[in-house]
Amino acid sequence: MARLGRFTSDAAHERYERAYRDLESLWPLPADDLEVPTVFGTTHVRRSGSGAGVPLVLLHGLNGNGLSWHAVVAELAADRVVYAPDVVGTAGRSVQTAPLTSPADYGSWGEGLLDGLGLERAHVLGYSEGAWFAALLAGRVSKRLASLTLGEGITTLVKPSKAVVARMVRAAVLPTRRSFERLDSWLTPGVTVTDADRALARAAMAYRRRTPWPSPLSDAELAAITAPTLAVFGAESRLGDVQAAGRRVLEHVRGAEVEIVPGGGHGVLWQLPGQVLPRVTAFLRAHDDDA
Repeated sequence: MARLGRFTSDAAHERYERAYRDLESLWPLPADDLEVPTVFGTTHVRRSGSGAGVPLVLLHGLNGNGLSWHAVVAELAADRVVYAPDVVGTAGRSVQTAPLTSPADYGSWGEGLLDGLGLERAHVLGYSEGAWFAALLAGRVSKRLASLTLGEGITTLVKPSKAVVARMVRAAVLPTRRSFERLDSWLTPGVTVTDADRALARAAMAYRRRTPWPSPLSDAELAAITAPTLAVFGAESRLGDVQAAGRRVLEHVRGAEVEIVPGGGHGVLWQLPGQVLPRVTAFLRAHDDDA
């Protein structure tokens, strides 16, 4: 039998759907929901925005989905169409029908997603685990990416700290509201987490993934990324060694740029949007017209 992700019970799936609907109410823009077929299953995608800029694909982090971008999507979609998928194999409205057995499968899934959306060229922004998905896609089809932005992609580059792993395991074993609040305040200080976001993250813990987990890309895998690349880190991130992660990007991704934001934690994009979003959107616009 194929190893596919699933919720632990119908009741757990129903709880997740309720949390998903509550989070939909926070999306600030008109949106269309798309169902995009890929070889790994149907990918649910939320599309918003308009404008002449090259479209942007947003890849969410752990226990998130496309709606996780609700607090920042309005600025990101100010001059372009934005696509926010629920990554296949994770909790969300995407439906996995074939196993993802290796990290390379995520690159294949991402390529199929671009094909299904009809995007010959796109910017890609991934955050946390989403940065890993994005880097794997870039290593496969860099010529199709107008740019790649890795937001807090520390586990794409170096191993996570032991303290982070221990705290995340504790939250997974006892996924109470209090345990999630404590993890959020420690891992993403300065970020206002809504009740709807937290409820969805807790409900996602009842989804049993059967997919590879993020692991640092090899030097050769990083060197395969030829798209213009920006890596953004919070200087105070607890996820792992920020300086070492930045060095790996600069050493192995040709022409890459690294931004380490003073005072920022793991949730730096949501914590300090006034500093980070202008940097990201300027980077996107700078590469809209690249050949």
